[in-house]
Amino acid sequence: MAKRIEDGGETVTFTFEDRPIEARAGDSVAAALTAAGVRSLRDSVVSGEPRGIFCMMGTCFDCLMEIDGVPNVQACRTPVAAGMTVSRQHGGPAVEG
Repeated sequence: MAKRIEDGGETVTFTFEDRPIEARAGDSVAAALTAAGVRSLRDSVVSGEPRGIFCMMGTCFDCLMEIDGVPNVQACRTPVAAGMTVSRQHGGPAVEG
């Protein structure tokens, strides 16, 4: 597993599911949550199983989260911002048929 560089500079605080998270300015939401020990970012639409980070470069879409009330945002491509509100996405709507 990768190790975090100790001297990270400025920090910002955002909220993840009613929990304040301190992050480094410039980190992606996914990186900040991983550094805070969060491993599950959403539930699979198909199976309901938890999903976490995978590619960290925006191609796999396993990191889709709700950020500031907007669903389906790629957490690996979104920089953290002070006061940001982040939550997991839980599956998808039921499909009839």
